Amino acid sequence: MTGLMEMDYQTAFRRSMDEPESFWAEAAEALVWERKWDSVLNDSEAPFYHWFSGGQINTCYNAIDRHLVAGRRNKPAIYYDSAMTGTKRTITYGELLEEVALFGGALNKLGVQKGDRVVIYMPMVPEALVAMLACARIGAVHSVVFGGFAAKELATRIDDAQPKVIVSATCGLEPAKVVHYKPLLDQAIEIARHKVQRCVILPRPEAAVELVEGRDIWWADAITDVEPAPCAPTAATDPLYVLYTSGTTGKPKGVLRDHGGHAVALHWSMGAIYNCHEGDVFWAASDIGWVVGHSYICYAPLLAGCATVLYEGKPVGTPDPGAFWRIISEYNVRTLFTAPTAFRAIKREDAAGKYLDGYDISSLKYLFLAGERCDPDTLEWAASELHVPVIDHWWQTETGWPIASNCEGLEHLPIKPGSPTKAVPGWDVRILGEDGEEVADGDTGNIVVKLPLPPGALPTLWHDDQGYISSYLERYPGYFLTGDAGYRDEDGYLYIMARIDDIINVAGHRLSTGGMEEVLSAHPDVAECAVIGVAERLKGEVPLGMAVLKSGVTRPHEEITRELVKLIREKIGPVAYFKQAIVVERLPKTRSGKILRGVMRKIADGKPYKVPGTIDDPDALDEIGGSLKAIGYPKSI
Repeated sequence: MTGLMEMDYQTAFRRSMDEPESFWAEAAEALVWERKWDSVLNDSEAPFYHWFSGGQINTCYNAIDRHLVAGRRNKPAIYYDSAMTGTKRTITYGELLEEVALFGGALNKLGVQKGDRVVIYMPMVPEALVAMLACARIGAVHSVVFGGFAAKELATRIDDAQPKVIVSATCGLEPAKVVHYKPLLDQAIEIARHKVQRCVILPRPEAAVELVEGRDIWWADAITDVEPAPCAPTAATDPLYVLYTSGTTGKPKGVLRDHGGHAVALHWSMGAIYNCHEGDVFWAASDIGWVVGHSYICYAPLLAGCATVLYEGKPVGTPDPGAFWRIISEYNVRTLFTAPTAFRAIKREDAAGKYLDGYDISSLKYLFLAGERCDPDTLEWAASELHVPVIDHWWQTETGWPIASNCEGLEHLPIKPGSPTKAVPGWDVRILGEDGEEVADGDTGNIVVKLPLPPGALPTLWHDDQGYISSYLERYPGYFLTGDAGYRDEDGYLYIMARIDDIINVAGHRLSTGGMEEVLSAHPDVAECAVIGVAERLKGEVPLGMAVLKSGVTRPHEEITRELVKLIREKIGPVAYFKQAIVVERLPKTRSGKILRGVMRKIADGKPYKVPGTIDDPDALDEIGGSLKAIGYPKSI
């Protein structure tokens, strides 16, 4: 492993391409295996590839137990900080092992065996991580559903995963409101065809509930009089978890992750990408319901022997735009990973960075941004305020860890705002045209990854091999379709411009809405923005811009929108046919911060749409509908 970490970026990348099996075998040596693999890469069932076939490895053992063997029993594993309740708690590796083994025993007592599924429907509390790790310990397959998801969304996931047990809580907490989980859970179980026999409920003082007799049991009662569970022998290719992609309709897409490849890739990524090592403090400001929470709140930091921060709060409003700076200062965070939307929110409320005063954030060495395309203006603002490298990096639920990033543990490459730098070692990224041929540098195309995918990526979908093929492999045989569009420049830097569906066709010209958003976000009065393609009789599609202004901006909206139209004309040209922009109070987003561009496009075009269960605030869609109606949308074409 040391050899891999001593390579520069180009050497590591070339070796991962030319000698992938020896590259990943060396990375795997850093972990504890109960049985070594028979083959590093098994391609006998291509296009379904298996890493470390024949090997046995327990993810929980490598995330917790092995650190105690190495003498780190009293080192912090989790820093829990709830801005909602004022609760703070430090959990050592030794304490975490006790809690995880005990809850693993509780699951066993409730009838959960290796291979059984457990749905976890929890807020951001330590017990959520304990439940995940306990499943990994006993070989059960966990499926975390974002806490507060609508009952219907939860029910579809229950039917697909068919869990033996659901672990939940009485409520979650949002600024100024309590999200009552138990009624949603009860309704989901009522709707679902699969009837769950047992539910473990964590009580929180903010919500009192009644248990369903014979089905529900309090957390404390579940762990009473049980034997702590040992680590079960799990094959490297056994499933670790299923995570359903957001906004699904009908049958959900369950992204599957295995034990072996997942542990190897995440452990390697902590050092190679994030330059975070044993004893360092890593904070992924996300939620355990998303892939970031799985990979970089729960598993990767613990695999690396770091302390992970579990934060129940927001970047602003809990209580102010200095919330992130407090966490960094109190826990000596080395690496912060969050979404660009979080920093846009902070910037909107405190563009001058006044809330940084009074906090010592000298421990912070890196800020990593992902989850949505990072506009250069936000990246540059963050860099100027924090005085650390701000790394835009790109990955997906399906990949489980970054596809493209500045790999800080290997070599710091020059930063190009708007680019997540180059492909991470292991990822053979190509840009293809509609004909399946690679496009020239600088030309926009569909971004794909040449098979096989590296360890840690999904090997398939849960009980849906055909869905895996049709969703990701069918369009370009031999390649994995990421669903994103973009280009590579002459230096090999990637630019992720939009989802393929967000590339609009204006009179035959394929244009990126992301490129237009980049221009709009550079306007000094704009906090965040979105561009959508709307139907137009002559051009086919034309772009429409929506901008949220920074706090305190009082200039007339008409004046600002004229400037936005002029900016696009100057920076992109008349070919964009950008004629209209509007100012809105807020943009509708999912709870993970993704702007609902597709839904807004349907509203503008007068098409039926489904409100995603992941939406953060449904009222924001109504507001957008009113704003669009005020300027004549939907239009009759």
